[in-house]
Amino acid sequence: MAFSVNTNAGAFLALQNLNKTSGSLETVQSRINTGLKVGSAKDDAATFSIAQTLRGDVAGLSAVKGSLDRASSTIDVAIAAGEAVSDLLIELKEKAVAAKDAGLDTASRTSLNDDFKQLRDQISSIVSNAEFNGTNVVANSGSDVVAITNDDGSNTISISAQDLSLAGSNVTITAGTEIATAGAASAAVTNIESSIANVNTALSALGSGANRIELQQEFVGKLSDSIEVGIGNLVDADLAKESAALQSLQVKQQLGLQALSIANQAPSTVLGLFR
Repeated sequence: MAFSVNTNAGAFLALQNLNKTSGSLETVQSRINTGLKVGSAKDDAATFSIAQTLRGDVAGLSAVKGSLDRASSTIDVAIAAGEAVSDLLIELKEKAVAAKDAGLDTASRTSLNDDFKQLRDQISSIVSNAEFNGTNVVANSGSDVVAITNDDGSNTISISAQDLSLAGSNVTITAGTEIATAGAASAAVTNIESSIANVNTALSALGSGANRIELQQEFVGKLSDSIEVGIGNLVDADLAKESAALQSLQVKQQLGLQALSIANQAPSTVLGLFR
């Protein structure tokens, strides 16, 4: 072995090993700080790219959830309105059937007709106010409910509007329908019965649409959760493993410092040759 005060190969080697240990220690500390074993493209370009793509899918599904939530709320409002209209039609039928009695006195018929008109007009009030987020599904020329169902917005669910307004496609009584006479009451009963059947059919369509949206919400939620778990499997650090590695590297770093110190003292042995 040659002795030289100009070149200390042992110190160079010890320094290289110490730098390598320090680099590994930085990596482990970063994983512990962030909880990620792949926090940037420098850590693992391929895995980072896959994870970013999946994060984009999750972001898209978040928008899908919002769209489905709005659609669900809109349908819920429409169903509530439809059920209220159905209940009113049943009450209207009761009044109209009672008014078919030819033996009613004038005061009783007038009272029944007044009640009938109040209930009739309440249908218009309910339908006009059955709006959510600017969308009314049960009004005349109401809007269909449309919700996106996939992360790029290319697929949608569409629930058709159901006209529950007076003199509309489902409710056949008009704003002028009255039961002031037995004949008018008889005609009103016929129209009310057909209206009840039509409204029940409309409610069935809205209910089926609501169930479809609910199923899609459940699926999207599970899909989003599964993708997030997949991302975690790709990029999350095993903190128990990193904790053990940290302790090991800290000891290794201390030993490296000791080795470098010993290597740096080697040139001083040359002085012994000149004593």
